[in-house]
Amino acid sequence: MLNLNHKIAYIFGGSSGIGLATAERLARRGAHIFIFARTRERLARAAKQISGQRLSDQQKIDYMQLDVSIETEVQKVVATAVDRFGVPDVLVNCAGRNYPYRFFDIGPAQLDETMKINFYGVWNTTRALAPLMQTKGGHIVNVSSIAGFVGVYGFTDCCASKFAIVGFSEALRSELKPLGIKVSVLCPPDTDTPGFEIENQTKPEETKAISAKAKLMQPDAVADALIKGIEKDKPIIIPGFDGKLTFWAKRYFPWVVEFIMDRTIRKIQK
Repeated sequence: MLNLNHKIAYIFGGSSGIGLATAERLARRGAHIFIFARTRERLARAAKQISGQRLSDQQKIDYMQLDVSIETEVQKVVATAVDRFGVPDVLVNCAGRNYPYRFFDIGPAQLDETMKINFYGVWNTTRALAPLMQTKGGHIVNVSSIAGFVGVYGFTDCCASKFAIVGFSEALRSELKPLGIKVSVLCPPDTDTPGFEIENQTKPEETKAISAKAKLMQPDAVADALIKGIEKDKPIIIPGFDGKLTFWAKRYFPWVVEFIMDRTIRKIQK
């Protein structure tokens, strides 16, 4: 079992969903937990919830408000966090959002926002912390998606950002390995989070039909997979049987994946 006793964990996007579930599990392992997100009220509730999972009262649980898409804000807040909490041993980049639409309905403003939050956010926090982490080593987990290796109808801007996270993480793993910093990328399938509820409000019918074929995972199960992935130092962490099956099918039989999705789309469009 991974020894996290008195280790420091920073979780960006830690106020809900997968980030919050991960924070709770790390707290149960004895880690000090510091979460970051945009909404202060949600952060306060999450910190209280995480505190209830501590092994001891000596564990520190705290939060800071932050928009990961703004590079100058990230630099400022991270510098303050390091002064207050210390350099993290574990960094989890879990902040993100998605508004599914057909390509022709996605304007430059949405594309810009998607890339800034989903990809630039990961870049910004990693750029601020990785140079400091090399003094003691650690592990970085960047959260992508199944949409990080499978192009999905209605997810053109989301897939662009999630594919970018996968490529970034693979290159970063190679660069940081000699410095004692491990890097993994988490690619969960659809997960029952507040973000997923928001996605469903704008999903085209074709996208809903494709998603309906896969089992909806719970944040706790995804967080468990994330922790196991850290323990085994997996380059890519894919939770759930359906996710793993999709990954291997896409890798070795891409035409089968495309055929199944095309058939689903044709049925809806008829």
